[in-house]
Amino acid sequence: MAAAGATPLLPGLLPATAHAAPPDLTGRPEFPLVQGGLATDVYVDAADDPAVIRAAGDLQADVERVTGIRPQLVHALPQQVPHLVVIGTIGASPVIDGLIAQGRLNVSRVKGSWEASVTQVVDRPLPGVDRALVIAGSDRRGTVYGIYDTSERIGVSPWYWWADVPVEHRDEVTVPTGPFVRREPSVRYRGIFVNDEQNLTTWSHRTQEPDKNIGPETYKRVFELLLRLKANYLWPAMHPYSDFFNKHRENPELAEQYGIVVGSSHPEALLRNGVHEWDPWAAEHRNADGTLPVYDYTVNPGVISDYWRARARQNASYESSWTLGMRGLHDTALETKYATTIPEKVVVMNDIIADQRRILTEEVGQAAEPQIFIPYKEVLDLYNAGVQVPDDVTLIWPDDNHGNMRQLPNDTERRREGGNGIYYHLSYWGRPKSYLWLDTTQLAKVWQELRRVYEHGADRMWIFNVGDVKSIETGLSFAMDVAWDVDRWGADDVEGFLVEWAGRQFGRRHGREIAAIRTEYYRLAAELRPEFIAKGLVSVVHHGDEAGRRTDAYAQLLERARTLGAKLPEAYWDAYFELVEYPVHGAYLMNLKYYWADRNALALRQGRGAGTNHFADLAEAAHATEVALTKRYNTEVAGGKWDGIINPYPSQIPKAPGRPAVSRVARQETSGLGVASEGNETGTARPLSFFSGTRDRRFVDVFNTGFLAVSWTAEVSHPWVLLSESGGSLTEQTRVWVEIDWDRVPEGTYDATVTVSGTDAGQRVDVPLSVRNDGERARRWDRGYVEAHGYVSIDAVHTDRRVARGGARWRTVRGLGRRTGAVEAVPSTAAPVTAEFAARATELRYRVRFSSTGTFPVTLFRLPSLDERGHRRVAVSLDDQPVTVLSGQSVATGNRGDAWARNVEDGVERLTATVAVAEAGEHVLRVFMVDAGIAVDQIVIDTGGLPVSYLAPPESYRPA
Repeated sequence: MAAAGATPLLPGLLPATAHAAPPDLTGRPEFPLVQGGLATDVYVDAADDPAVIRAAGDLQADVERVTGIRPQLVHALPQQVPHLVVIGTIGASPVIDGLIAQGRLNVSRVKGSWEASVTQVVDRPLPGVDRALVIAGSDRRGTVYGIYDTSERIGVSPWYWWADVPVEHRDEVTVPTGPFVRREPSVRYRGIFVNDEQNLTTWSHRTQEPDKNIGPETYKRVFELLLRLKANYLWPAMHPYSDFFNKHRENPELAEQYGIVVGSSHPEALLRNGVHEWDPWAAEHRNADGTLPVYDYTVNPGVISDYWRARARQNASYESSWTLGMRGLHDTALETKYATTIPEKVVVMNDIIADQRRILTEEVGQAAEPQIFIPYKEVLDLYNAGVQVPDDVTLIWPDDNHGNMRQLPNDTERRREGGNGIYYHLSYWGRPKSYLWLDTTQLAKVWQELRRVYEHGADRMWIFNVGDVKSIETGLSFAMDVAWDVDRWGADDVEGFLVEWAGRQFGRRHGREIAAIRTEYYRLAAELRPEFIAKGLVSVVHHGDEAGRRTDAYAQLLERARTLGAKLPEAYWDAYFELVEYPVHGAYLMNLKYYWADRNALALRQGRGAGTNHFADLAEAAHATEVALTKRYNTEVAGGKWDGIINPYPSQIPKAPGRPAVSRVARQETSGLGVASEGNETGTARPLSFFSGTRDRRFVDVFNTGFLAVSWTAEVSHPWVLLSESGGSLTEQTRVWVEIDWDRVPEGTYDATVTVSGTDAGQRVDVPLSVRNDGERARRWDRGYVEAHGYVSIDAVHTDRRVARGGARWRTVRGLGRRTGAVEAVPSTAAPVTAEFAARATELRYRVRFSSTGTFPVTLFRLPSLDERGHRRVAVSLDDQPVTVLSGQSVATGNRGDAWARNVEDGVERLTATVAVAEAGEHVLRVFMVDAGIAVDQIVIDTGGLPVSYLAPPESYRPA
């Protein structure tokens, strides 16, 4: 792009492989949109679709955003101009059709396709026009997407308004000559569900439409964002605190003008919003005795049928999606007073669908498509029990609300005329815990599930629950990118999307660092979403203080984010705060306040004095900082534009973390020495373990049991035991780090001691150490993982060997899980292997050097995935011993506190078998695929020293 300078959006950053042909490389001069202070006119036929004409107006505005010069939008061809932008839809624009007929515009890869387009410079296209930039679409949205492609090329991000991404000014703007071909998308209908929208409603009412609770002014912004993201579909807001979509007639009219297909969610049959609309309807259609009819098809089928018919008639002229079936009002279960058994409810559901189909035929006719059926929650049970969904209806398969698909179409369902789609959550309100505040679902997790979905033939419609829209910017962008071109990103380059996307928003030179920050942010959320944190969950005493290690990782990440942010021009500060800094900082503070609250609770149990109160102060200070940070987002960023949009604790959210309770102790004019070493809640009974392979450091907390200063000293039994500090005076506490000088330790295993003494009170506490030095030769030349500290901890991606069998293999998905990646058995459509594993099943092998013997538990940390018509199994063995098949959770219960709930809260499922080690030395741990699509993150073998903790231990030593 000429005169682009350091602009964030460059042609090289556009999706060159996203069903697009490479640009013209003939050396022809680029096409000027603005040059010499003059803007090129934009022509679109007045008879073209209103959605195309409106989007052409956005191109006008985008050129002005970049250059300050606004081109004219004309509907009559000029008589004499050097340059002209020509926009039109094949079959609706005589100019476009004329260029095709003359062979001047090649649409062979576009014509007749769904939402495809070509952008190309044509010389002397019309009398009096020297050159034209032609944007031609196969249909109205194809043309619209071609327009927005050009907007992106000149430097206008889809998030210019919703995330305040600045548009860099340039005096002159040109675009490549093309042709740029955007072929039809992988998924036909791609869209979002604005749901659990309490914050969006608050913001909309305060800043957009004071007389409404999400109305046409807000939806204009939503529609434009969707089109810029190449989406085409919407389930609008539906909760009690929002106005229902059809309350304002401008809403469906605007959707039609923008080219957005409007549907409705699983409890909203035939575009009816039961939360708002049923009670008034019932009041106007009372029973003969004056009572109100209930929303129960077995009791009031006629009244309910008329209720649906009225909306079908009202919206018949719009491009709509029609949801069939029925659930209770406001996302509750189906009510059937006169059908109590599953078979009886199946009959009722079949009658409901038949009635709705009849209504659509009579009121809408052939235009009543697509029609969809969403077997969500209890409706999935009814579908599996025999509900007959007509073949031309699209089946929309739901996830478990936490990003794990519950079931996918079988061979028969894949052959359906109506095809299959999915309803997938990037944001969720409900059991067992909600995640609405931040974008916390790993992109690699989204990719893994969407890839599996696509391989199973669910490619007709993808709907993503995005909550309030804000905070989900990155995840939504990625989901739409995959929906357009499912092959664009592979298992090893999901982070490549982040590099490209961040480069578009903040400049290509910053893309890689921002991508690294976001990747680590997602990894920490995969360990534990900040919305899921609770007191006492993550250990503050084991594995070097695993909760402290998490907060340290967040602190380092925040420092990286701030360092990069300081390098950006001021114009980018708001966008950077919204998209990068606030998510990192907010997640950090949520973890930090619970960390200090846990340290406070532990201090109380340990009998600390002033330190107990200090931790309480730190917890409350972290909470206050988080509140202030959110207030800044709502009242200061972008001049207060986002007032009310961010709230970690909306009043309606269930099980949200809040302000953790802390305890304080009354001041006493005393002092005393206390000591607690790593691995011990109190005291020092569990020795500190050191191994030359991992070269760990361990902590000893020295604290005051009172409020007056106490002096202390620490001595070591061997000169190769190193301390971060060896004494002093303290009022609260200090953490002493213990390390080993391995160059001075002889080979072998040794007991050592750190003795902490109180110089004033005469107290003395011994801290035992267990030190094992295998020597430098072993450190360099041993193969495989080495047992130490009473366990072996393995990152599943670090295999010694992978064996492909039976057309299946294990692949690494980078950025997936709690470490750097996970391994997944693919293809996801591979047949299960249930016998003769060593000969038939794809296999992972890990060398392990045991120093202990016995029968040991081995735990596989698998990433939750479901299959409600099948199984989720994996198998494990040691050497050539018999194989143990482990069965994972395959069904989503929707409950709190059960196995499924624990899995989705933790982000992993722990599957445990036992292995027998008869002789010390090298062995091979073997993991076999039983069911395809299963993903393994970590493996831990407990050889007698593994403490109970939330996270797996740090990875064991493994020579490179």
